[in-house]
Amino acid sequence: MSVLAATTTVAALLIASPSATDADRLAANGGFLLGNAHRCGIAGDRVVRAGQLIRDLIVAAAEDGREQEDATARFVRFFVVSAVADPAAAKAVASCQKVAKEFDRLERHPVTGNDPDSTAAGTTGAPFRLSDGE
Repeated sequence: MSVLAATTTVAALLIASPSATDADRLAANGGFLLGNAHRCGIAGDRVVRAGQLIRDLIVAAAEDGREQEDATARFVRFFVVSAVADPAAAKAVASCQKVAKEFDRLERHPVTGNDPDSTAAGTTGAPFRLSDGE
């Protein structure tokens, strides 16, 4: 796929189905980042872990099952378009240096689970509890 074709496809995706919800925005941005991370050769296990994080964020942001399904489909479309690049192309759609930097930022993002008595890897303190601030 040429750079022009890839860029045109991403632009068409954005225009044809603009992000209306947080789940949609997470899906589009996550799919674009993870697809480019795959294209740039970032280790597959890292991309899978980040994909699970994006999935969890989509689930948390979606108001219902239908919104979650729509956002997941959007994620897949952006991932596929971003992951496919023409090796003969002189310049990629997104520079791998920038992709790696943003991917590292995503991996360092602190994540906490639903269990108020535990903290997820990467967090520095106790999780937020409903009684905090009272």
